Amino acid sequence: MKKKTVFAITVGVLAAAVYLRHVFFKGELPSEPPPAICHADTLSAKPQPQPLPYGLVRIRDMDTSILVDLKYATTDNFTGKILYPCAEAYLQRETAEKLYAAGQYLQSLHPDLRLLVYDAARPLSIQQKMWDAVKNTPYRKYVADPERTSLHNYGAAVDLTLSGRNGKPLDMGTAFDHFGEAASTVREDELLRRGRLTEQQVSNRKLLREVMQKAGFQSISGEWWHFNSCTLAEARRRYPLLSGRDPLLVNNTASLPDTLPAMENSRQQ
Repeated sequence: MKKKTVFAITVGVLAAAVYLRHVFFKGELPSEPPPAICHADTLSAKPQPQPLPYGLVRIRDMDTSILVDLKYATTDNFTGKILYPCAEAYLQRETAEKLYAAGQYLQSLHPDLRLLVYDAARPLSIQQKMWDAVKNTPYRKYVADPERTSLHNYGAAVDLTLSGRNGKPLDMGTAFDHFGEAASTVREDELLRRGRLTEQQVSNRKLLREVMQKAGFQSISGEWWHFNSCTLAEARRRYPLLSGRDPLLVNNTASLPDTLPAMENSRQQ
């Protein structure tokens, strides 16, 4: 009796296996197991992009969902000149990993939103060009003196906004590089009361700060788009200054005008 029972079970298992193979594999066994189905946002492993000079990594190698519109590779910036010869953005690896974490967190909250990078690592020679353009104007407070250096000059700061999947930026109340009070992050309540900003614009800024601060970035008071990965003192200890003239990062032919337009008005949206 026991032998008959065992035999019947064995036959049943074999029959079930043949049936499942027919249903799911149409009579043919796959050469290898089917791939696991998962969403990219659930992956915990960080990408390992190829290191470049100065210890930099390309942002798109870290996370292809992060969008890049490098403003200084276009004329759409406060200088009106193309300063970078290519539209790629670079950061120190640790900073790029934080940016990756911020992008993942953003998509966990809002799957249809993306980070959109405006500027990242910036060579000191470009910092000098920017400083020369504003040093004798009221806008000098918005550009770091190259003698002091900026976190951008170490690849440890990033300028960015939020956008949809299509790259259209969310409304933040001002354009990138707006030189004026409306770009402030510490006066938003006042600007809201005065009607200079809307509730939606302030909400968009707060969401940007939330995801960036969650990943370990610090915001600054005068520019809603700017985030630091560490202090300037830490960057000086840990990273090399981008003092060379790497052709990937520097447009050596760019020359800036002696005077700039009234940027308080010209850079408004």
